[in-house]
Amino acid sequence: MKQLTNSSITDFRIAVIIPCYNEELAIAKVVADFKKELPESIIYVFDNNSTDRTSEVADSAGARVVHVSQKGKGNVVRRMFADIEADIYLMVDGDSTYDASFAPKLVDKLLNDHLDMVIGCRIDAGEAENYRRGHRFGNRIITGTVRHIFGGQFSDMLSGYRAFSRRYVKSFPALTTGFETETELTIHALELRMPFGEIETPYGARPDGSSSKLSTYRDGLRILKTIMRLYMIERPLEFFSIIGLILASISVFLAFPLFIEYIGSGLVPRFPTAILSVGLMLSAQLALVCGFVLDTVTRGRHELRRIAYLSIQGLPIVKK
Repeated sequence: MKQLTNSSITDFRIAVIIPCYNEELAIAKVVADFKKELPESIIYVFDNNSTDRTSEVADSAGARVVHVSQKGKGNVVRRMFADIEADIYLMVDGDSTYDASFAPKLVDKLLNDHLDMVIGCRIDAGEAENYRRGHRFGNRIITGTVRHIFGGQFSDMLSGYRAFSRRYVKSFPALTTGFETETELTIHALELRMPFGEIETPYGARPDGSSSKLSTYRDGLRILKTIMRLYMIERPLEFFSIIGLILASISVFLAFPLFIEYIGSGLVPRFPTAILSVGLMLSAQLALVCGFVLDTVTRGRHELRRIAYLSIQGLPIVKK
């Protein structure tokens, strides 16, 4: 990949946006490292009601601090994308687990390949305590689920290290509130068929005394719930067809012995079961109709979102 020169990078407004909650021990190093690697950028720290000295430390390190009162990373991302004006946005967690030296590479790939999003895929030798086995296993399951439902070839869908174009940021609806925001970020790119890419980045442990805010089971369940909700919203015909098929199968299963008995004797002795079977079949047909109707609505929403995306000026094509 051809690397951009420093002079070409400075032609763009770059914002490093850092969501933070109780990262007093790490935030100064994060700000200093990214100021060193991207000296032409403006660094913003969005403090999400920290109870320690995160804001004071970030401000002393030279970052512009913004306070977000609504708890949850999704709420912070919504504010970051709405309030900051830039050409390129580099989002990174404030826990000092991501390698700042790879920031120029993410920006280079975004510009050179004319992409809307580049994800820093986490790699480690298994010793990084902040990337526990449960987190890695859950990430593989969730990433595989999204690939199966929505397509795409993401390797690390839950990474918090990403570069975005302005066109992506200003067309992102930001509906989630917590750590499931990375799932929404990924699916937004897939649904609008945006060009995206990945770069492998080292992933290290947190500083001593710092602890992860991510709960493996609670946040994992929230992410899976978000995937199912977005599946229903973005793929309504598939979603309701599956429900209809399940209901229709149960209906046939209950009705088959009644039908055999009716053929032999002309009687329907288990009348409540027959009513239940008919009700399930009607529900299956209703689910299918709902799927067709909502699919039409979803297509209309996709068209509006695509128009909104195209109304925002994209990054210029860089000569290679």
